[in-house]
Amino acid sequence: MLTRPTPFRTITTLQWTAADLAQLADAPIPRAPVMAPRDVVRIAPYLDVWDAWPLADARGRPVVWRGGELWFALAAPAFDDPEERHGAARIHHFHRLNGRFVHLGRTFPEGFTPGSREWSGSALFEDGAVTLYFTAAGERGEDPLTFQQRIFGCTARLTGGEDVFGPWSNPVEQVIPANIVYMSEHDGAGKPGAIKAFRDPAPWREGGGNGEYMLFTASSARHLDLYNGVIGCAVRGDSDPEGGVFEKLLPLVDASSVNNELERPHIVAHDRRLYLFWSTQAKVFAPGIDAPTGLYGAVADDIAGPWRLLNGHGLIFANPQSEPFQAYSWWVLPDLSVTSFVDYWGLSDAQAVALPVSKPVGRAHFGGTFAPFLHLRLEGDRATLTDG
Repeated sequence: MLTRPTPFRTITTLQWTAADLAQLADAPIPRAPVMAPRDVVRIAPYLDVWDAWPLADARGRPVVWRGGELWFALAAPAFDDPEERHGAARIHHFHRLNGRFVHLGRTFPEGFTPGSREWSGSALFEDGAVTLYFTAAGERGEDPLTFQQRIFGCTARLTGGEDVFGPWSNPVEQVIPANIVYMSEHDGAGKPGAIKAFRDPAPWREGGGNGEYMLFTASSARHLDLYNGVIGCAVRGDSDPEGGVFEKLLPLVDASSVNNELERPHIVAHDRRLYLFWSTQAKVFAPGIDAPTGLYGAVADDIAGPWRLLNGHGLIFANPQSEPFQAYSWWVLPDLSVTSFVDYWGLSDAQAVALPVSKPVGRAHFGGTFAPFLHLRLEGDRATLTDG
């Protein structure tokens, strides 16, 4: 049985500042390798795939399933404009076998989830059951689309048959913002990078069964400006007075005045420390802050903190300088392998006279598929890429 968790008042929030990121000017920025054409393998010509996560145990390790692993990702039809995918996103599942992903189908039945589309989440396997946490964006049946975000969870048994999942339980809202710590209105300008956040749920189970936590991408209700991204935290315990299964705590990281979106936060335990990872894009940093699209992180001895930025500034690695939109939405596994998806790639060649500064229009350079896995080395407060 889970004991009473860390109380609200003891969370020590890390304030991510412009001064921290200014350190990036003092040394070369670590970069992921440039992808080759052989690295970009489409799942299917009709389907775009992004934002992936595995079915994992309580420690975040992918579980063995049918000789491989069961994975989830957002997917949508391959529109002429790939940016339209966000308005049609649904969770699909895949069989990862011998390093290859095979599409199995859409995870939830049509009309089952309460949003007009499904955004990112995570999946926990325990006692033979899958609990899928996900973001419901907008309202079912709405027109036009809105950007209100709610965090839900539901459960199903794995079957031995072609359907993969038994009947899903009714979706239950897990954590609800009250506009006190976390913003409860998320539409913002309705433009990519400007939308306010309450999404990307990821569970973390403390060792020894001392607490079950939920991390999420959120926006601060205490700093109402264009750049007020935070990494939210909640804990399963007594019901939240404002509603939801998890009781809201203070943020783990506050990037107010620095960044608008700290996306897909998650924790990996390694060498008796906790490592917190998130993804963000260059375009969502506040004016005057020169920081790249990449994987960022922090480290602590306990989820309550204090958290310390990895490498002093938070950046672990960025996309290649010549391919600044190559990949996104990195997810670190306990073996320190890192998955992501191929975004816009192949923008530079030997004849290029200038580095690309914006994403191209249309499908010509869009990947829309799983990217090659990368690998990290973690040593105390340092995090670096390895050769695998």
